[in-house]
Amino acid sequence: MGLYMLFGVLWICAWFEYASTFIVMVSAATYYFNSDADHEGSAEVGTGFSWAFYYHAGSIAIGAFIIALIRFIRIVFVYLAQQAEQASGDNEAVKMMVRCAECILACIEKICDYINESAYAYMAVSGENFCVSAWNGFLLNIKHMLKFSFANIIAKVFILLGKVAITAANIFSLIEIMKYRKDTEEVSSMAGPIILVGVVSFMTASIFLGLFDTAVMALMTCLAIDMDLNDGAPAHGPPTFHDHVAKVDQHGKGEEMAEEGGSAEYSRRRLVD
Repeated sequence: MGLYMLFGVLWICAWFEYASTFIVMVSAATYYFNSDADHEGSAEVGTGFSWAFYYHAGSIAIGAFIIALIRFIRIVFVYLAQQAEQASGDNEAVKMMVRCAECILACIEKICDYINESAYAYMAVSGENFCVSAWNGFLLNIKHMLKFSFANIIAKVFILLGKVAITAANIFSLIEIMKYRKDTEEVSSMAGPIILVGVVSFMTASIFLGLFDTAVMALMTCLAIDMDLNDGAPAHGPPTFHDHVAKVDQHGKGEEMAEEGGSAEYSRRRLVD
């Protein structure tokens, strides 16, 4: 019964996690398709809530079930692995096999989580069920792999910089406020308040800036679908978004041409030699 309850808690937590993700994706998708070259549209957050809790609650539950099952297996495996390590007398071979298995399970969880997010991003645009959206979203990622990968890298870099900047700013503000109030004279060490504020600030920044990563996935999915439907010339989306994407494409093409030019020069020299 304890294992059943554990799996139920993991499933419910995963459902709320993916429901919030889907709401953000629907908001980003409606913002994209409500915009065009002449005006900037608005995000329909209420539509996201309606779709998440009414129209696509079952599809969200399927993705949540998959990720909850993987997390459940990881938890059970870690418990059994600890028992095996104790029974083997801390054998190094057993420890190595356990670490490899944990790494494999973590990779599987990451892959499934990315596939789920791709499915929900495609579902936010098409309104299709989970299985169809998962397959079409996977094919869309393969077709536009360069754009998706570059956008994800840029998003993660900005998110990391934002987390560090917010945490550092809050810690600096704490120190200055405590100096102004002369609270530094009443505490034996500043390490405690700094660590507490730093941890809370980093967790809060992670929660709010995580929305940026989700929105990037949704917007890139909207762009890819829009390009496929209009022969490579997107008809929707805010003008500023397309301007930045065009700059990224020009930068990528410039690097590719530079690499090709370098390769050609290298080949020419080899032929001359």
